[in-house]
Amino acid sequence: QDRLRDFLHKRDRGELLIQKIGKIEEKLLKKMQLSVSKDGFVHFGDTVMLLNPDNKSSVENYPGLTLAINLDEISIYSFKSLQAPCGVSAVKSVDPEGRNTFCILSVDGSAVGEPVKFGQKFGLGTTGGFPDQMLYLASDHKSLLRFAKKSRLQQVFLTDKPSYLTCWQANFLDPQLRLEYEGFPVP
Repeated sequence: QDRLRDFLHKRDRGELLIQKIGKIEEKLLKKMQLSVSKDGFVHFGDTVMLLNPDNKSSVENYPGLTLAINLDEISIYSFKSLQAPCGVSAVKSVDPEGRNTFCILSVDGSAVGEPVKFGQKFGLGTTGGFPDQMLYLASDHKSLLRFAKKSRLQQVFLTDKPSYLTCWQANFLDPQLRLEYEGFPVP
């Protein structure tokens, strides 16, 4: 009797694990709209996906991997909103969803709609489908105690506080031309 009453009470309050997982999926897998550039450049305030295309095959056959929020199992059990720090990983989904879309944020006071330039610092933030919070993509130097689990390279993660770890910079692909292209808009 007590177990049934407890179950019904938790179900009514939405505290059952299956209900929590359903809410998480609803938020993280919510369809998002990517920004469409009118002038061919990336702008502050644009909603983008970070895509790593596979160079060996065409994008049509195998579209590549996108960077996405990666919740660990413990986070799911105590889930109310995204908790920082939060991990990221690569997923095969190229559909824009709450978990794999990022907003380009200004860190130097540039206006929304202004083009991002090569060499200019910017931030990448995601709500993960939760409208009331923003997590910032960050990376820290590798050390003996702090490194990515599988690659043993520097960590990439989401944090709730902007800092120097959350500042990113676009560089021209060809290192020989990097200096010449610095200050030009990123296509």
